[in-house]
Amino acid sequence: MNKHKIVKFLWVVLFAGVVGTSDAQAAASEERLDEVARKGSHVMPFDLEATTHVFSRTTSGGVQKIVVKKKTDVEQLLLIREHLLQISTAFDERDFSSPAEIHGDVMPGLAELRVAQTGDLSITYKELPDGASLTYSTEKPYLVNALHRWFDAQLRDHSRHAIEGYEHHSMQGASSH
Repeated sequence: MNKHKIVKFLWVVLFAGVVGTSDAQAAASEERLDEVARKGSHVMPFDLEATTHVFSRTTSGGVQKIVVKKKTDVEQLLLIREHLLQISTAFDERDFSSPAEIHGDVMPGLAELRVAQTGDLSITYKELPDGASLTYSTEKPYLVNALHRWFDAQLRDHSRHAIEGYEHHSMQGASSH
């Protein structure tokens, strides 16, 4: 990592410590929800009204699922799988431009995720009967914190189309939404 990235990362970590968990408490305005839905329609190929995002925090990171509302909606199912497979490849390369395009470059947790070292953050794609999921895992506490803040920001910004979920091995200290 070059000197500029290290300095930038340290500022982000310092700022994250100051901001803390307040990301989860702030409710998005109607204008913000409209903006995120509009921007999301340019990034996500599936219909937000026909799908649900599910964000589950775990002790090692989290699980992001996108599922169809109607199990017979094969078109949306295929679009979800295509999108999350592309996202998993991009995220493995620390390319988080898709969420940045939707939520903004200063999205909570995003800066830390972008500079995570190879091997510090694992992202696993999985097909589900009703959609697909990405599992994020790390042994680095600052990245677990970044993932949780990132999930909270997505829950807030996608609140019309997202819910908080719970994985069987998760949820140490999670807040309700």
